[in-house]
Amino acid sequence: MTISPQSRQLLDLISRRELLTRSAAGFAGVALGALLAQEAAKAESAGESETTPQPHFAPKANAVIQLFQHGGPSHMDLLDPKPELNKRNGQKMPEYFTDLVKLTAHGNLLGTPYKFEKAGQCGVEYSELLPHTAKCADDIAVIRSMHTEHNNHEQALWMMHTGRIVSGRPTLGAWVNYALGSENQNLPAYVVLRNDSSLPTDGSRNWSNGFLPPQYQGVHFRHTGTPVLYLQPTTAVSDGTQKLRRDLLASLNEQHKAEHPTFAPDLAARIASYEMAGRMQLSTGAALNLAEESPATLAMYGIGQPKTDSYGRRCLIARRLIERGVRFVQIFVEGQIWDTHNANAAGTKSCCEQTDQPTAALLMDLKRRGLLGSTLLMWGGEFGRTPVSQSGEGRDHHKQGFSVWLAGGGIRGGQAYGSTDELGYHATENRTMVADLHATVLHLLGLDHKRVNYHLHGRDERLTDVYDAHVMEKLVT
Repeated sequence: MTISPQSRQLLDLISRRELLTRSAAGFAGVALGALLAQEAAKAESAGESETTPQPHFAPKANAVIQLFQHGGPSHMDLLDPKPELNKRNGQKMPEYFTDLVKLTAHGNLLGTPYKFEKAGQCGVEYSELLPHTAKCADDIAVIRSMHTEHNNHEQALWMMHTGRIVSGRPTLGAWVNYALGSENQNLPAYVVLRNDSSLPTDGSRNWSNGFLPPQYQGVHFRHTGTPVLYLQPTTAVSDGTQKLRRDLLASLNEQHKAEHPTFAPDLAARIASYEMAGRMQLSTGAALNLAEESPATLAMYGIGQPKTDSYGRRCLIARRLIERGVRFVQIFVEGQIWDTHNANAAGTKSCCEQTDQPTAALLMDLKRRGLLGSTLLMWGGEFGRTPVSQSGEGRDHHKQGFSVWLAGGGIRGGQAYGSTDELGYHATENRTMVADLHATVLHLLGLDHKRVNYHLHGRDERLTDVYDAHVMEKLVT
């Protein structure tokens, strides 16, 4: 049988991969793939000859921590007080309540049993369920006028993470990684901290690179046990032996790239991922070692307490990663705990008991270490909850109006931006679409959202895509 030159190249590549698998020892099991490669990102402002990506203008933030609340927190119970809704609790819903998931499944208006109080010098009102977050009110800008395009979890998640209600697009973190890269060559630019034992709803698409090259995808770090699985060799190997292996691989890699230029770009990305894995062997353990923290700091995050330990660890690890130059960190809750279709009041209280203290601790810890000014915090879910009841005392998904908040990284805190109507149904004043939120985040990082593009299939794709997005200037210092 005659083998064509193209087929021979493919066979050579496959055998090359086998060689890498068998020779790399500790690197072979690394499940990070090419996403860890530190190839230069390409924002429009960075010319082709540059090796370090540059922002378009002076940034106010250098890093982002996204505290994502899967399931959709109830704005009427947390961040958007509605005395009129409470006054009319139990009454029939108004006729303009037409955009609900299933009209016949909903009951009457449902107020909140929780009290709101003015917080900080700014006087913005917060629910009694958020006593720790309320202490940070002067640093937080609450956006009460968010709206989105879909009431289903998956489509709303795609919208909030990627800017469209279709799957397969890059997430906000992937776009930031693509545009700005990392400040630490020993750690990924984009890290994900989720429940170690299970994936959140919609799985890895929450941190997908979409159509961007794979090195821009988020990398999962565990907050318990071994930070990154399969990073270390299964058997002990001396430093000298490791160096000899790496030198041999480097020599073989260069030889293979020279012989097979067609595959050189893909091979270069794979080589870079293994090199990153080697550097991570030295740095990841230290970055995630909470034993270096004081007992007071651990207690502040709620570590050691049953309700707050898991989320507290993720928040503290996020701070340690930001200190070490990681650009974008996503923190996820277990499952979609905010999806309170039944017993909304009790479910929302439970969510706050798990997350409120660690969230506030992260903000205060960043502030006392001088990092809050350069680190943008984002808190919120994919949508809100209905002002009417479902299944007795539950709330359904709601896209017409909900709340998120931002802090640090150039945000003017101590304010509530926008509003919903008197019943919390519809965003009215300063209506804010998801694209506006994304444009504002990129702006704070020194990026013009219209200029962070990736050319694909004949058009320039971007995070804010077809939307006429606007930076929320009133939120920016």
